[in-house]
Amino acid sequence: MTAARTTPPADHPRLGLRERKKIKTREAIRAATYALVEEQGYDATTIEQIAERAEVSPSTVFRYFPAKEDIVLTDEYGPVLVAELRARPADEPWPKSVRQVMRKAIGTGVEDHLEVSRLRTRLMVEVPAVRSRMMEGMSATGRMLCSVIAERTGRDPGSLEVRVQAMSLVGGLMETTLFWAENGHRDDLADLVDRTLTVLEHGLPPEERPNHGGRGKPPRHERPSMPS
Repeated sequence: MTAARTTPPADHPRLGLRERKKIKTREAIRAATYALVEEQGYDATTIEQIAERAEVSPSTVFRYFPAKEDIVLTDEYGPVLVAELRARPADEPWPKSVRQVMRKAIGTGVEDHLEVSRLRTRLMVEVPAVRSRMMEGMSATGRMLCSVIAERTGRDPGSLEVRVQAMSLVGGLMETTLFWAENGHRDDLADLVDRTLTVLEHGLPPEERPNHGGRGKPPRHERPSMPS
């Protein structure tokens, strides 16, 4: 959702030297980008500057990330989310599976890299190109989720119902991320995601109206009219 995962989970087998070098290069490019953006802003940061700071060539940067926006956004969140959902018990209610997976994802992907997550989500709000690229990525995640939902329900992954279920989740998570950043990251992201999943599962709750408790004036439309 937000933080880039560049190292494999602890329960995965150890990677070979070539894969470890690739991961190290990706981490160097990302770290250089984040540092430059903090120093001079996103628009002023160029691929050439990123390459120089990461001690690689510009062509290497483009080989790992086709566009500057991808350095900020590209991660393995989608495939990891799908894999985690597939690992949940087949008879577990879908809403429970999603909650469990999201709690784990936030703990390992956001809370462990909080400052980077805040920077990335702030750029999603402030930079239109980053936000547009994010929407493209979320669409791809939604297509992957369709396959998981289809497996769990026995439905056609291309059916309207499955597509709506998948994209409702993806859209909800995207809006949660933007809300978190737009409000200065002051809320706990796990709590926001939990609220989002509750709305997706149960619908919009009725709005709570203030209770005057006999004090003060009632709203204007509730005041008795004066006799003429």
